[in-house]
Amino acid sequence: MKEAGGQASASLKEPSSPSPSDPKQQSLPVGEYEVFLSFRGPDIRDSFADWVYRGLIRSKIRTFRDEEDLRKGEKMEPSLVRAIVETKIYVPIISPTYVDSRWCLQELAKGKGHVILPIFYFVAPSEVKKQESDGFKSAFKLYGEKFDAATIGEWKEALKEVGEMKGWHVTELVGYACHLFYFNFVFSLFLVE
Repeated sequence: MKEAGGQASASLKEPSSPSPSDPKQQSLPVGEYEVFLSFRGPDIRDSFADWVYRGLIRSKIRTFRDEEDLRKGEKMEPSLVRAIVETKIYVPIISPTYVDSRWCLQELAKGKGHVILPIFYFVAPSEVKKQESDGFKSAFKLYGEKFDAATIGEWKEALKEVGEMKGWHVTELVGYACHLFYFNFVFSLFLVE
């Protein structure tokens, strides 16, 4: 994969929102998604993650994200696990506080065995691989009080593996269009039956 680190000089334009009558905007049953988008909500839910999501939907790529696709009354974890297992491509958007979410770490561990196309959003892949920064250390120290060593080991291994992968390294807020072009191109290669 080619990194597209903000080289585009074109002005950013928000992707248009699909209309309510658009079948992609309607709730799809779990198992009918092509992409599972994983991200730490407070960091980028209303900015970068939303922009990627809307661009994928506009490109007719059926994309799961928790805030819109979980049915009311369902337990979150089983629904997420089912969505991850049944999608073709897993896309973690790893931001500086991604590791602060146990949900993100659980999703990442469940995504093993899938095509994984990571996006490193203002965090270096080597930082994810090594997990030596204060953010990683403090998060795992807290998890050590609540989770068993095997679970934490699984999360750390999943992070290490993703940190070793080629992906997109977003270091600037310019060039979204360039990044989305590459996402759509790569997704189309994997989605051809």
